[in-house]
Amino acid sequence: MARFMGRSWAARMFPGRQPRSQRGERPETAGRSRSRLSVRSVAGQVLVLQLVIVLLLGAAATVALLLQVRRDSTEEARGRSLAVAESFAASPGIVKALQGSDPTAHLQPKAEDVRKKSNLDFVVVTDNKGIRITHPRPHLIGKHFVGTIKPALAGGRVTEIVNGPGGEVSQAVVPVFNGRHHVIGLVSAGILVKKVSGLVDRQLPLLVGAVVASLALATGGTALVTGRLRRQTRGLDPIEMTQMYEHHDAVLHSVREGVLIVGADGRLVLANDEASRLLDLPPRPEGRPVEDLGLEPHIADLLVSRRVVTDEVLVAGERLLAVNNRLTDRVGGPPGSVATLRDSTELRALSGRADVAQKRLKLLFDASVEIGTTLDVSRTAEELAQVAVERFADFVTVDLAEPVLRGEEPLPVSGVEMVRAAVHGVRHDHPFYSVGKHFAFVASTPQAWGYGSGRPVVETDLAEATGWQAQDPEQTAKVVEYGVRSLVTVPLRARGVLLGMVNFWRLKEREPFEDEEVSLAEELASHAAVCIDNARRYTREHTMAVTLQHSLLPRALPAQSALDVAFRYLPAESGVGGDWFDVIPLPGARVALVVGDVVGHGLHAAATMGRLRTAVHNFSTLDLPPDEILSHLDDLIARIDQDESPGSRDRIEGLEAAGESIIGATCLYAIYDPVTLRCTMARAGHPPPAVVSPDGSVEFPDLPAGPPLGLGGLPFETAELELPENSHLVLYTDGLIEDRRREIDTGLELLRNALSHPGRTPEEICTHVLDEMLPTTPSDDIALIAARTRVLGPDRVVSWEVASDPAVVAGARAGVLRQLEEWGLGECAFTAELVLSELITNAIRHATGPIRVQVLRGDRELICEVSDTSSTSPHLRYAATTDEGGRGLFLVAQFAERWGTRYTASGKVIWAELAIP
Repeated sequence: MARFMGRSWAARMFPGRQPRSQRGERPETAGRSRSRLSVRSVAGQVLVLQLVIVLLLGAAATVALLLQVRRDSTEEARGRSLAVAESFAASPGIVKALQGSDPTAHLQPKAEDVRKKSNLDFVVVTDNKGIRITHPRPHLIGKHFVGTIKPALAGGRVTEIVNGPGGEVSQAVVPVFNGRHHVIGLVSAGILVKKVSGLVDRQLPLLVGAVVASLALATGGTALVTGRLRRQTRGLDPIEMTQMYEHHDAVLHSVREGVLIVGADGRLVLANDEASRLLDLPPRPEGRPVEDLGLEPHIADLLVSRRVVTDEVLVAGERLLAVNNRLTDRVGGPPGSVATLRDSTELRALSGRADVAQKRLKLLFDASVEIGTTLDVSRTAEELAQVAVERFADFVTVDLAEPVLRGEEPLPVSGVEMVRAAVHGVRHDHPFYSVGKHFAFVASTPQAWGYGSGRPVVETDLAEATGWQAQDPEQTAKVVEYGVRSLVTVPLRARGVLLGMVNFWRLKEREPFEDEEVSLAEELASHAAVCIDNARRYTREHTMAVTLQHSLLPRALPAQSALDVAFRYLPAESGVGGDWFDVIPLPGARVALVVGDVVGHGLHAAATMGRLRTAVHNFSTLDLPPDEILSHLDDLIARIDQDESPGSRDRIEGLEAAGESIIGATCLYAIYDPVTLRCTMARAGHPPPAVVSPDGSVEFPDLPAGPPLGLGGLPFETAELELPENSHLVLYTDGLIEDRRREIDTGLELLRNALSHPGRTPEEICTHVLDEMLPTTPSDDIALIAARTRVLGPDRVVSWEVASDPAVVAGARAGVLRQLEEWGLGECAFTAELVLSELITNAIRHATGPIRVQVLRGDRELICEVSDTSSTSPHLRYAATTDEGGRGLFLVAQFAERWGTRYTASGKVIWAELAIP
């Protein structure tokens, strides 16, 4: 409410005006006069109150004085009587007098003398039986003493107040002891209490004077206040003042229009409640400068500008105000201005509806931008929850059918298992199911009804929704207790597939959801459902591609004796690439290491990778050199290109423009021989391998790059390196060294630093390299192989030259038997003797030039090799029962685990592997 400041508002705004009583406007009865100190006036009432207070304080002071005087008089009387009694009892000669024949004659004069000198009423001496020996009245001598004497007879002393003929008497009784400390008599002294209470007679006049002075001061002060009040109120009595205030209050606060009065100094003089509400004024704003009230600048400027305006519309926060401003000094009033404010209800309603519509459009626009930024189902659900919180709901939960998270299409049946995919709200603590919770909607819940019908459902008061509470009574009770008030649940439907439900929740602090808001919820759910379905479809295809890719990659490394191998394969964060690797055992204890990368991502790249890996295995069985294998792969990809895009090469560019991609791949093929320590490599557009020496130094061999597979037209070249024992050969794909934020050269240098640590195992190398170089969000697959070289030394390899003469076969067999005995392989000596005999005999019979025999002892197999200069390969055939020969290779094939032929620069090698028992 408005407040008067100092003098009344009427006096401040209209100085010099006569009160109504002086203007003849107040009806007065003839001959009637009013006292300035009338009880009806405020001054008179204050005077009466002050008089009552002063009188009460005086009465209280008098009572306190009397009580204090009585107490002090009693204590003084007791002290005087006790002191006299003890002094007389201890005086010389009293014991002798009491023991004499006539104690009265000796003690009566002394007692009277002491009584008169001490101004006591009596001093009495008695024997030990209480019979008076002395007394101011002689006729009472010989009579029994009146009072308490037992404590004194026991050696104590007694002080008491007794009622005597003249009033209250304070008397003391003390014993008289003989030389043996026996009580032989008593002495009693007493005095009237009223004799020592003269203090009140001295102080009471002073107290009365103080009360009279207080009454005089109260009367004078009231008269001064009365005069000042009459001057300030212009002669108005309390009733008139009350009426004026009521009229003032009715005018200012009962009307729905704000009123502001601003003085000439720019300070606020008065503001009614409506003005405080419309402008959000601080408490008690009167007297403060307008600029300090927190008003918007354009409103503050208008109030202090003294500018006359009529129905000017101004914006104040979320309100539209119609403002009128007038000057107060135009009719003789004080300088200043008065402004009225009116809330334009209709304009506000129209602007409010427009603002709501604008906010909804903004929310839908933001949803179209912020929902579906990724092809991840869970992330898309979180984006839906985040975009709707605060602007539409306080909490949002998204529940998806369990198959949707796997990328599958849910069955259109009720009771499907749901998974809480997202929860987001204005607070971190929430009473809802947590993310990942599996549950099924109860049939009575609005979610179940909406999921079955495909229509949204509104619950305005969850505390009364018994069907919703049946889902989980304990959990729903927590939701209601938390303060959640209303719910809108909308099905997520896209392309005819029902994916789940989105629930919008509001707390009690906000208005419940209305039917007109359901359309906005449906718009949000519709857009989110399409994004979730896109993510679901991508998840399904991605899962299929990953499954295909994993099925095409090696699941375990084959057993071999040449290398200690470790590998890592990391798919890209999005999409499936065509990176692959292989470890392929070759004849003669050799091992082939292969790393490749198919261009592109997706199912097509994964399928092409599988075809290339199969082709590499098939070409490796032919035991071809690396450059020839790459040539065969190049031809294979060229044929695949022709199958994918029929027509001449002149039409390929047109097909690319139409959106078809050309298959391409890179590959690195390396063969390591543990006997010679030689490694033969060739690459087709692939990054070079890294060779880590035993001392930790790292080199990237300068291999001929060769074109990527599929381009054709250029040959591939082979390079040969010698790798010492315990060296490491590291092969990788470009996803390890190349990233959007770094160049290949930078990646190679980082790889060099990561590998330059001696004494590590292949497993440790793979782990450390990925820890140092793995991007935060890999955009491409990464394949990594680390192989440590081993050596088959002279103690495990034996060879000798054999002349082209059948007679030397027996000696060769004997040499083999002796070597196997040294190796402790006597159990397989017969088989090895038979196999070598057949292979040497065939070489002598069908080949030309020198013949060389070599036997290698591996970890799990015994390898027998016979080489010659002929390029003719033997063929296995089945001899007829009547044939005398032709069964040699048949026997070799039966006894050996594997056998075959590989070609060299000088001829061929026929080999057979025998299992070591």
